[in-house]
Amino acid sequence: MGITPVHFFSHGSTRMLEADTESGAYWAKCGKEALAHNVKGIIIMGAHWACLGDRIEVATNPTPGKSFCPFSSPALYKDWKPNPDLATAERCISMLKAEGFCAGPNPNFTWIHDVFMVLIRMFPDDTKCPPVTIVSMNARYDPWYHVKVGATLRPLRKEGYLLIGTGGAVHNLYRNAWTDMLLYRESLGQERPPEAWALEFRQATEDVVTRNRGPALRKAMVRLMQHPAYREAQATDDHWMPALFAAGAAGDFEDEAESNVLAAETWELINMANSQFTFGQYKDDMEKTFAERQETDKLPQLGFVTAAA
Repeated sequence: MGITPVHFFSHGSTRMLEADTESGAYWAKCGKEALAHNVKGIIIMGAHWACLGDRIEVATNPTPGKSFCPFSSPALYKDWKPNPDLATAERCISMLKAEGFCAGPNPNFTWIHDVFMVLIRMFPDDTKCPPVTIVSMNARYDPWYHVKVGATLRPLRKEGYLLIGTGGAVHNLYRNAWTDMLLYRESLGQERPPEAWALEFRQATEDVVTRNRGPALRKAMVRLMQHPAYREAQATDDHWMPALFAAGAAGDFEDEAESNVLAAETWELINMANSQFTFGQYKDDMEKTFAERQETDKLPQLGFVTAAA
């Protein structure tokens, strides 16, 4: 299979579990691709679990429950059974400790909707969901700390693990329009355009992801925290750290040969941009793309023919 891609998914509101969206369809597509390529497991960092001090934790609960998922029908998630990967969790802890992190297990962690609603969309049949390892953030929200977490776990991509960060490209709950959500459980009605700061940071994020590769990607993703619209787009840093985790996992010199894409997007609550990014691709897909490009290059080119005088 070669090295796996990396995903940064903007999980959006809890309505993304129930509503039919382009983003949800893309999560499902990524799940099918993961199964088709027999991924060994999933290593994921969400936006709703952060540890204090200098600590980072990895979930080791053998029978985790799931948190309440408001504004979505419980029937969509209550019977979906998590598939924790305790062996890989311990391995991740060892890898992080070897790189100087104050890392340890959390045997009591309950899965939160930022993780499980994405996985449910990817693998609606829980019996087919690969084993999952959940890594926490650190509540100091140091950008390079989270880049290094992704970089530390990057070697697992070569063993068939799929690394995912789930947060938000533009995620400021204080600037969203909540009336339709509260009254009608509706988040997708865009009765007016997003505000300028949301559009500006959303575009800056796409530009950074699609125009940078390798170590340049890591630097550019961190620099986005200095963007003039960053604090309006990210009221708190928690939903941006998973993007930096993904950049760390996809930002090695070896990744300079890979392309990064904005694959899908869903706007919610007027000002929340749920952008879905993928860094790299499965090796056989890359070879297929190269072969298709070669075939395209063989096609006759259209143009004007000038007769000799």
